[in-house]
Order: sequence, then C-alpha cells, then structure tokens
Amino acid sequence: MKIYGYARVSSTDQNLDRQLDSLTSFGVEPNNIFKDKVSGKNFDRDGYLKMIAALRKGDLLVITDIDRLGRNYDMIITEWVKITKHIGADIVVLGMPLLDTRSQVGSLAGRLLGDIVLQLLSYVAQKERENIHRRQSEGIAAAKKEGSFSADRV
Repeated sequence: MKIYGYARVSSTDQNLDRQLDSLTSFGVEPNNIFKDKVSGKNFDRDGYLKMIAALRKGDLLVITDIDRLGRNYDMIITEWVKITKHIGADIVVLGMPLLDTRSQVGSLAGRLLGDIVLQLLSYVAQKERENIHRRQSEGIAAAKKEGSFSADRV
C-alpha cells in the first residue's frame, strides 16, 4: 500500500504550502504528492491524471478538502466512485473526518453517512464555483457601466 496526496489551487499565483504541510503531516511523502495549479472545473489536469494512473488497489489518497478534488458536483461523485470502487483505493479528506473510506469498510451505516456527506460537500463545491462566476460577471458588468472595464485586467 502506498499513500498518495493530491493538492490543487485554482491559479498559478496561489500557494500550495498549506495543503502540502497538511499532507506531509499526515504522513504522505513529498514525492508522492501530485499537484495542480489550475481550475477545478474538470478533471483534465496533469497532476490529477498522473495521480489516477499511479493509484492501485489498496492505496490511500489523501486530500485536504473535497473542493481540492474539484468543483463540479457530478464529476466529483464520478471520480470518487472511480477511485474507491473501480480502482479500489481509499480516500481520506482531512478537513472532513466523515469522508474516510477506510472506516467505512463493511459498515453499511458508515458508507451511507459517507455518501451523504460526499454528496453534500460536492454540491457546496459546485455552488461556490457558480457563485465565483456570478460575482465575476457582476463585477465586469459594473466596471463596464462605470466605463472602467479593461479586458487585460480580467
């Protein structure tokens, strides 16, 4: 069994240090941490794809929060099932102890609770992405109305 970590931020000017510190504190070796500095709108990300290719049955994937995995509700659920059911790896979400598939083995109640929490947090992640886009559009519209909008500043 290998322990892998995955860390993601949405843009190149953001910092991964907080996530990396949390992952290494959990016990993930730095060379087993896959990283991306790109939007979580889909799963076509270099680091994520390399991590999926490395995962094997019995391995453990550690992430800090569910929205680090992605921000699209249906895709998060699909990827979760791919990792836990098809690949056979476990997932630990450090920011949400209920999302630890290691503790759900053989427990119907544990799986139910984990599935409910996963669905709820995936929904919240996607809603936040939608809110970011809405606020961005509102800001651009207001700047255009004031005449201070410049496309190079977006």
